[in-house]
Amino acid sequence: MKFKHLYLLLAILGLIYTWYFNIQFYLTETDTSVTNFIALTKTTLPAQSIIADITIVVITFLVWIIYESIKLKIKFWWIVIPLTFLVAIAFSFPLFLYMRANRLERIAIDKSSNMSNNG
Repeated sequence: MKFKHLYLLLAILGLIYTWYFNIQFYLTETDTSVTNFIALTKTTLPAQSIIADITIVVITFLVWIIYESIKLKIKFWWIVIPLTFLVAIAFSFPLFLYMRANRLERIAIDKSSNMSNNG
């Protein structure tokens, strides 16, 4: 199995695993507003620690994907930004790794093709 397929599998798992709990929230809470959702993440100190951790991870991830996408000329990279906030970083991060792996594979193929044509 290529790593890019593992990244895609992890993206799917990230989608399913996080949204299982989101759906449970919408099925069990009377107030399903975004404001209440965010407020509930601040109810315990461990939850606040996890939120602080994820916030720094997301900021670092966004800085990196912008840099990496421009450097490698990855198409449609920008879609990962809204997906990070609308779905989950557990989905968008492995999805970006999949997109990046595809681009690196394409660059390697193009480089190999150019070498064989010039050689």
